[in-house]
Amino acid sequence: MPQEKLPIALRFRGYLPVIIDVETAGFDPQKNALLEIAAVLLNMNDKGFLTVSHKVASHVTPFEGAKLDQSALDFTGIDPFHPFRLAIDEKDALQKIFKSVRKALKESGCNRAILVGHNPSFDLSFVNAAVDRTGIKRNPFHPFSTFDTATLGGLVHGQTVLAKIAQVAGFDWDTEKAHSASYDAEMTAHLFCEMINRWQQLANFERIQLSRSESEDSEKISKF
Repeated sequence: MPQEKLPIALRFRGYLPVIIDVETAGFDPQKNALLEIAAVLLNMNDKGFLTVSHKVASHVTPFEGAKLDQSALDFTGIDPFHPFRLAIDEKDALQKIFKSVRKALKESGCNRAILVGHNPSFDLSFVNAAVDRTGIKRNPFHPFSTFDTATLGGLVHGQTVLAKIAQVAGFDWDTEKAHSASYDAEMTAHLFCEMINRWQQLANFERIQLSRSESEDSEKISKF
């Protein structure tokens, strides 16, 4: 029996949007270590409005031979070898996230996940590089397509910096928590939901107006 598709599967042409954020030890996905990764899963109600479901996150142990750029570590404030990080191997970290994503795909009736991020080509490049390094066979994400909240933010709010979009949208922004994968993924998820829901509300309004207009036209025609 075919899997029943939930509204979120119908809304995005079979793709399941999953917010991903990574923190790294540099800009080169082949050489620099993946240090943190977080994923936020979403729900959609029958009216097409998105809400945050839950988050999966891990601190990651640098892969053997990884290059650690000090400037990147200074920017994020991450000590890759701090004993309280409770970091895990990048293969375990990816499988932990992929397990949750595959479960959401099955439950929603979506065909594949699509990465949502702020300037997401960066995040996707590190995910893809880690997948190749670790030999994971079943990557649930589309290999190159993404949804970009920087682009959406420019369209909806006239801002492209994550903190500025959040502030314009009415969210509190905690600079102390920023630049951690967990916090940035969560804020990106809330902003993605806010912008998609804003469009959904507008689209519903336009449909209502169109329906009223068509109804009025029908009444006029019926009088003749």
